[in-house]
Amino acid sequence: MSVLVKICGLTNLDDTLDAVELGADFLGFNFYPDSPRFIEPNDALDIIQEVPQQVKKVGIFVNQDPQTVIDTAVELQLDFLQFHGDESADYCNAFGRPWIKAFRLRDESDLGKIAAYDSPWLLVDAYVEKAFGGTGVVSNWDLAKKAKKNGLLFLSGGLKPENVEQAISAVHPYAIDVASGVEQAPGIKDRSKIAELIARVKKIDISSL
Repeated sequence: MSVLVKICGLTNLDDTLDAVELGADFLGFNFYPDSPRFIEPNDALDIIQEVPQQVKKVGIFVNQDPQTVIDTAVELQLDFLQFHGDESADYCNAFGRPWIKAFRLRDESDLGKIAAYDSPWLLVDAYVEKAFGGTGVVSNWDLAKKAKKNGLLFLSGGLKPENVEQAISAVHPYAIDVASGVEQAPGIKDRSKIAELIARVKKIDISSL
């Protein structure tokens, strides 16, 4: 069994189709206006219509108005919602769609917050003051490993081809989530980096670790 791969922060069709062709399992589209990887929902719709159904589409939101989340999820037929801000458990449960809560873990005291969120999935990212992901800073793998007891873990934070095997060996995540680590510039992916990262991930049999 191999670890799944989410390529996040996609902003154009070419990069998205590259990620699909190269074996990505999840595609992330960032609807947080302050992100350098922000994409307008209408532009994302044009891209998503070209994506095979078996590849899961994830919408990333940060402290967004609930009606906007609903409208975007329905219009784009998103498979998952990912909440990367200060959203409460009640907020996350309000949309009737699978969701992933992201946690920027600073220290062990932050682990206690996770249990309040009743979802089969969670994401662990690096803690950076006033930043909601996509920083390229490596997350704390020891904390990520401890967070796994709460659900299927998406490991994020500073992952790239050069360190992804080490990260998987350390944490044994369900999936890895990569944005800046496979980019030429924010929101512009590098096909060769995507190819190398996915090849490195997929050759690992997680059940043998």
